[in-house]
Amino acid sequence: MPFIETPIKDLIVFEPKIFNDSRGFFFESYNQRTFAEAGIERPFVQDNQSLSTYGTLRGIHLQRGEASQAKLVRVLQGAVLDVAVDLRVDSPTFGQHFSIELTAENKKQLYVPRGFAHGFVVLSEMAEFFYKCDNFYSPGSEVGIMFNDKTLNVDWMVPVEDLILSDKDKELLSFSEAVTRL
Repeated sequence: MPFIETPIKDLIVFEPKIFNDSRGFFFESYNQRTFAEAGIERPFVQDNQSLSTYGTLRGIHLQRGEASQAKLVRVLQGAVLDVAVDLRVDSPTFGQHFSIELTAENKKQLYVPRGFAHGFVVLSEMAEFFYKCDNFYSPGSEVGIMFNDKTLNVDWMVPVEDLILSDKDKELLSFSEAVTRL
């Protein structure tokens, strides 16, 4: 199977089989049957795509309640460090994070289930990031955690002085504050 378990239950890396030849390559980035056989049976309803420069950090975001989202994330161009934080209160790994380098070259994808906060930082000069969601975006249901929260202690692999954050992401909550809003 092209799925690799992570130390956090239900957070799964998908490593597709790549078919290379003189023309280039081909792979299935998503196949409903393949994912269902691995226990991932979310109906995706929205695709999102972003283009960002080196040091751009997007996150750490979560949709809560009925607006909660599962995501299948990947990189089309460049490289990112992708981070998922387990915010499922009943989970034995609650508050733990997992990070993985996703690149256009390795073509790995990360399945981020509902109940996780998610973010990424661009490691290459430019990165095009693409993800599928199983629920529609709901601005009033969003909660976010500051990238430099001491409880999470994420190593973003980019010097702090090189990070680029949106005004919204500069105002996110601490881990403990975000947990009270779940």
